[in-house]
Amino acid sequence: MHTLNQHGIAVPTPVQAETIPVVLSGEDVVSQAQTGTGKTLAFLLPIIQRIDASSTHVQALIVAPTRELALQITAEAKKLIEAYKGVNVLAVYGGQDVERQMRKLQGGRQLVIGTPGRLLDHLRRGTISLSKVKTLVLDEADQMLHMGFLGEVEEIIRQIPTNRQTLLFSATMPVNVRRLAERFMRSPIDIHVQSERITVKNVKQIVVQTTDRAKQATLCKLIDEHRPYQAIIFCRTKRRASKLNEELLEMGYDSDELHGDLSQSKREQVMERFRKVKMQLLVATDVAARGLDVEGITHVFNYDIPQDAESYIHRIGRTGRAGAQGIAITFASPRDRMAVELIERGIGQKLERRNQDGEHTEVAGDVRTGRGKKSDNERSSGRGGRGNSRGTRSDAKDARGQGAGRGGRGAARGKQGSDAGGRSGRREARNEGHGGRSSARDGRGQGRSSRSQSSQGAGRQESRGKSGGQSSGRSSQGGGRSSGRGGGRRSR
Repeated sequence: MHTLNQHGIAVPTPVQAETIPVVLSGEDVVSQAQTGTGKTLAFLLPIIQRIDASSTHVQALIVAPTRELALQITAEAKKLIEAYKGVNVLAVYGGQDVERQMRKLQGGRQLVIGTPGRLLDHLRRGTISLSKVKTLVLDEADQMLHMGFLGEVEEIIRQIPTNRQTLLFSATMPVNVRRLAERFMRSPIDIHVQSERITVKNVKQIVVQTTDRAKQATLCKLIDEHRPYQAIIFCRTKRRASKLNEELLEMGYDSDELHGDLSQSKREQVMERFRKVKMQLLVATDVAARGLDVEGITHVFNYDIPQDAESYIHRIGRTGRAGAQGIAITFASPRDRMAVELIERGIGQKLERRNQDGEHTEVAGDVRTGRGKKSDNERSSGRGGRGNSRGTRSDAKDARGQGAGRGGRGAARGKQGSDAGGRSGRREARNEGHGGRSSARDGRGQGRSSRSQSSQGAGRQESRGKSGGQSSGRSSQGGGRSSGRGGGRRSR
């Protein structure tokens, strides 16, 4: 407890309160815990407490999808083992001198934290033995399988005794993760702390509607307006992340990049600078920022929209951590509409929408179906000769109410429109939907309807939905076609 208090940990989070007693009892655990809920301590604390310091064999193995996450877990473990003399921990990951890792393994490490690829490398070299492992942890299992590590994970598991304890932690629980649990776990206890869902409670989420061309300018404008203490800007590819970082640096922003093309030493330098608040903005890809746990991150910018709800949850989980409030801003172009709706259905809530100027845009709809609903006053607006429409939708095929000329205005239940008549315009017309009368004595107009019948200069319009406008226009001797410049479109 003294060690925990020294590091500012006084009260367990819900996932810790539920998980730690079950782990101490020796049961297998499947915990659906999102980033920022304190799940790392939920498995580290009971593991370290049960390690036998007198034995130098590997007693616990933690497998993480990325080296950044492995380093993050290792840093937390080193803080905790200060109170346990003789307990040693080692991070095993790619990009580091393998011979150096081999020498450390020979010295004895009870707790090993590593990535699938480098762990397999040591197993094949015979430099690590997992025959004495009592506890196996698969952290961020959904991301691990998403990155294609299923085969490696299965091979590692086969090297561990079957009477082990297995702990699986995952922010989401797709089918492939469930199948993995069913194959390699023994009647696991399911733990899911719904109240800690980070996407609902701690993060204000905004969708900013913009275009690809205006995206960079919009980002700079929002950075200047929000002035984040620290922020992560997510890009879809390494190339886009590098290019955006170059642009931000040229404009004078304090930024750096984090992606897979960087050397391991460079990546560690960038992460260390960011943790120590020596830079404000970090432009990163999803995988590179996987293990980044920095309390000072106040904003997350999804410069490129994530393609599914799982990636979205992982991204915005970088902010709003440990009970703090965060802001997640997602840029969406018109072609990203379906991706936004997919995310909304995945997280079970509607996201606030704003335009590039920060103004709220009206969006209403059912999250489950993704179908939007237009407001009553949204259907029709016009300039000059266009009239506003109120009420319900007309069933007419093309019953759009047109604006008013100088002569008069006709009101209809579903559409409102009027037109200015010509020299021989019809003086009186019936409107079925509202019983209104329209007359036009002066000006020229043109009205559109679903069906039009005319005879010798009189143009009568009807629409099936009991809504429609009456129009009369300039008649010709042989028929009822009306023509004029002052109707539905603004005259020039």
